[in-house]
Amino acid sequence: MTLRVPRAELGPEMTEVLTEQFGKVPEPLQATWHNPRVVEAGQEMGARVNAWDVADENLKSFAHMAVAALVGCGWCLDINYFQAQNKNLDLAKASQVPRWRESDVFTPLERDVMEYAEAMSVTPPTVTDELSARLLDRLGAAALVEITASIAFANFATRNNTALGVRSQGFSDACEIPLAARPQTSVS
Repeated sequence: MTLRVPRAELGPEMTEVLTEQFGKVPEPLQATWHNPRVVEAGQEMGARVNAWDVADENLKSFAHMAVAALVGCGWCLDINYFQAQNKNLDLAKASQVPRWRESDVFTPLERDVMEYAEAMSVTPPTVTDELSARLLDRLGAAALVEITASIAFANFATRNNTALGVRSQGFSDACEIPLAARPQTSVS
């Protein structure tokens, strides 16, 4: 897959800042910079989502990565795994998110969060009362609302990137533990 829009010119200053921060210019910005207001809104929302602190960071990261694996957003999976390393999250577990159903490293709560992320992400959503009740019981209302909104944002980012043809840029290659590949069977 290649970008479905031409790469936008970000200007030398912006390119330099992004290259210093990431080592290269993130492809989602190259795709969306044609409309800076869209970029600004997405970055603002992403910053707000990242600032929420009621729910456990590992759970939110696993949920976002589960959405990325389900939707097929290699870039989101790649960058979220890389960011998990930079946030000192559990990389042994994060590396297994693409194959969480087959992996034995996750707790029942972590599995429920990733199941919830996938259930929110399929069309039509398949979230059940039982799954919601289990999460509410273990997380509390505030954390469940935060994880739900984080998953909704993950769907915004993953679907935007996938539709525009954004692909992995190899950020996760810098991680000590390789990112597992998603099994060939798909969940719908």
